[in-house]
Amino acid sequence: MKENLKYYRTCVCNINYHMVWSVKYRRKILNAEIEAYLQKLVQEIAEDKGFTVHLFECGEGDHVHCFVSAPPKLSITAIVKYLKGITGRKLFERFPEIRNQLWKGELWNHSYYVETVGSVSEENIRRYIEHQSKAY
Repeated sequence: MKENLKYYRTCVCNINYHMVWSVKYRRKILNAEIEAYLQKLVQEIAEDKGFTVHLFECGEGDHVHCFVSAPPKLSITAIVKYLKGITGRKLFERFPEIRNQLWKGELWNHSYYVETVGSVSEENIRRYIEHQSKAY
């Protein structure tokens, strides 16, 4: 677990997220060429904005999975906004033909799924906290 810790001036943390979002109308437009470009693009965005993308994969041509680590100063909403906003704009620039398969010129669905990923289970955390007062 220690190898996953990130050290900052005022905190030590290990903050990880699994995110999923889909193409508008679940159109299957994420082919191999677009996926390769997306892989490169999300790494560039992460480096520029100060978080780490450990894994990024397209699923069934219509959605993406992203495993991210981030410092506490970056909210999950900001990370998703960066990833969906920048990739959407850049994909339309590089692959203008995909706009024909989507109405209203939006690449991604407005919604997304996110969950935290940790190395300690909720049960272990509860047990640890409950036993803190019993130590005195």
